[in-house]
Amino acid sequence: MAGQISISRRGFLASTMAGGLCLGLRIPVPGAAMAQEGAPTEVNAWVVIHPDDTVVIRVARVEMGQGTLTGLAQLVAEELDADWEKVRTEYPTPGESVARNRVWGPFGTYGSQGIRASQQYMREGGATARAMLLRAAADRWGVEPETLTVSRGVISGPDGQTLRYGELAADAAAVEVPSEVTLKDPSQWTIAGQPVKRIDTAPKLDGSQIYSLDHTMPGMLNAAIRQTPVPGGKVAGFDANAVRDMPGVREVVAVGEDAVAVVADTWWRAKTALEALPIEWNEGENADLSMDQIHAMLDEGLEAEEAFIGTSRGDFAAARAEAAQVVEAVYHFPYQHHATMEPMNATALWTPERCEVWTATQDAEAALAATATAADLPIEQCEVYRFTLGGGFGRRASSHDYVHQAVAIAKAMPGTPVKLIWSREEDMLHGCYHPITKAKMVGTLDADGNLTGMHMRISGQSIFAGLMPEALEEGLDPLAFQGLNAESDEGEFGYSVPNLLIDHAMRNPPVRPGFWRGVNNNQNAFYLESFMDELAHAAGRDPLEFRRSLLADHPRHRAVLDAVAEAIGWDSAAPEGVFRGICQHMGYGSYVAAAAEVSVDDQGQLTIHRIVAATDPGQVINPQQIEAQIEGSFAYGLSAALLSEITVSDGRIDQANFDTYPVVTMREMPEVESIVMPSGGFWGGVGEPTIFVAGPAVMNAIFAATGKRVRTLPLASTDLRTG
Repeated sequence: MAGQISISRRGFLASTMAGGLCLGLRIPVPGAAMAQEGAPTEVNAWVVIHPDDTVVIRVARVEMGQGTLTGLAQLVAEELDADWEKVRTEYPTPGESVARNRVWGPFGTYGSQGIRASQQYMREGGATARAMLLRAAADRWGVEPETLTVSRGVISGPDGQTLRYGELAADAAAVEVPSEVTLKDPSQWTIAGQPVKRIDTAPKLDGSQIYSLDHTMPGMLNAAIRQTPVPGGKVAGFDANAVRDMPGVREVVAVGEDAVAVVADTWWRAKTALEALPIEWNEGENADLSMDQIHAMLDEGLEAEEAFIGTSRGDFAAARAEAAQVVEAVYHFPYQHHATMEPMNATALWTPERCEVWTATQDAEAALAATATAADLPIEQCEVYRFTLGGGFGRRASSHDYVHQAVAIAKAMPGTPVKLIWSREEDMLHGCYHPITKAKMVGTLDADGNLTGMHMRISGQSIFAGLMPEALEEGLDPLAFQGLNAESDEGEFGYSVPNLLIDHAMRNPPVRPGFWRGVNNNQNAFYLESFMDELAHAAGRDPLEFRRSLLADHPRHRAVLDAVAEAIGWDSAAPEGVFRGICQHMGYGSYVAAAAEVSVDDQGQLTIHRIVAATDPGQVINPQQIEAQIEGSFAYGLSAALLSEITVSDGRIDQANFDTYPVVTMREMPEVESIVMPSGGFWGGVGEPTIFVAGPAVMNAIFAATGKRVRTLPLASTDLRTG
């Protein structure tokens, strides 16, 4: 068939990892001009127009609460000059994208890339569709496109005549695609840059939003799964006959070497039978793994002679030898879990000829590759249909294990759709956890209290080593140095320290790591910004003034810091009993800072009264979305800083539900004031950056209140009582 392509699973994964992109803007859609009356018309890959002027914008990135769907639609609608009230969105499938030479580009939504990594070609898609519509109108009227104007999806001619987009779409799809288009300057935006209502809000409020967990199909069965409780363990055996006669049970399936699933007519019956199923485990060599062993591994790394160097300038050893004062501290950031409200799930339908999956994923292309691998079918014979996510935070990008499992179960029941749902406990016990690390910080000061040198030794896990070792660079994990790079548009170390050494002693316990919202910026900002406070106090200098003196060469870093200092009233007295902390960081291309006001009573009870957060993401598409992301990131970040932790005993994760993995409640959540201050000229992320500064701002304020330096998170492990 014309237009078909052939691609291996390995080749497909390689191309998605490389971020390859074919825009497809110069390829007219075959037959588009012959669109049936009343049917929608695809003007190009991103824009579909209905006869009633409804504009459907196709978005390859996924919505999981961060506003990407709305933001990208705003950008396309802006360049298209569409009527925003008539804009809708839809997700193309990765199978469609493969068949069309990956016309929609990468499908991954992570690393705060949803908007910034696709804004250029999506804006071009909108501008191209607009130019084609104008050309079609000009041809009808026998005039030049330059004589026409357009507003809210209506084109006006030089003599006052008008045509709606819905009337022109079929003609527009048939015109020659322009080779170049000019994008609007942000100063001209009327849809983008505005706090328009989010597209996904109404269906979430009225309950009409369908998540992967809600998906149903005729004849669908349900599966519950239990996996080995110890990393690296395997199933030694199970007695399927013990549960085959239980109500609703249809099948008991071995899933790979490390899991067993029960399939039944309802999920509750599947789960009930699974709980009654006798399973014998071969727990393997990690059965005695403990936190003591993990900490010993990290402690050894802190003192190791060899480490991967991330940033180095000057001569730290010489600076230390000549220092008037040396300050040392060791910090620790624990394992964290994503704890999404929607646990992992997927529905699969397998036949020898085709496999289809319905699921929630942060990377539909990776889910498609997982489907093809598990189904043992070519990519072209597989498809993934995705839903808006009930939480992602990196978990649904770190691994598509649940997709593999759903397909494996469906293969045991050809032609029958099977929905696999992980229980909350299974979800907690088998995550891809934020990696555990420690850091030894050493700073040198001269006699005047100036910082002359710093050594930051990070010891701990590498996400790349655990998930995608092919991404390592001669053994080094560049991700370990997020926010600490000497020169980087993604995350630059902003302080001008003349003698600087930042290195990483990679130590990988057998607990599976993963991408967790903010990733390694979280601990790196906590380590660096807490230690900056320690250095300031050791030097007898104000923490704000100390930082500002080191940020002279990095004005954007300093601008967000100054903004929160002014908003919190740093130079004025705080209310009686209230103390302040401050910090800044750069990550995912954005500059962020935070200042916190806290109090601690005689019993060590912490109250966070107020947090002010500033973000410079370069460009702003929807200021309301950014404010919501800032507030949400503080809720997530404070949960980790104050309460949450994943630990291991006897090779098993200790936390199985929210009773042992608490999160910040609304009652505990402080007031958050957002300062959005785009300086232009670049595109930074907004979904993750402010999470970095939640912990250090509060911990620095706690030191101001109590004189106790919190170096180990979560705070719940520290006694703040005075006396």
